[in-house]
Amino acid sequence: MRSSGYRGRVRGDRVEIVIDAGGEVRTYDIEATRNGRRVEINTGRNIVEVTEVTRSGTPVRTARFMASRILALVEYPATTPNIGRDVIGPDDQ
Repeated sequence: MRSSGYRGRVRGDRVEIVIDAGGEVRTYDIEATRNGRRVEINTGRNIVEVTEVTRSGTPVRTARFMASRILALVEYPATTPNIGRDVIGPDDQ
C-alpha cells in the first residue's frame, strides 16, 4: 500500500513499532523530524517498511521489519494546535 501525493502532514508525524526480538520486546520510533516531512508505511512480502519522506517523496530514513515479528504498529498523526488561542487568550481582549 503506497500513499500518493503530499498529505499535508508536518513535523510531528510519528510511528511507533513494537517488535518481538526473541526473548525481549523492543520499541522503535520513526518521526518526521522537519517541517513538511511525513511518515509512510508500506507492506509487502512479509516486510513492513516505515519511511520518513520529504514533500517531493524523496526518502530520508527507512526502517524495515519482518511482519511476523511486529507486535504493535501505532500511528500518531501530527497535530496542528490553534496557536491563536495560546497567543491571545480571553483575558487579553
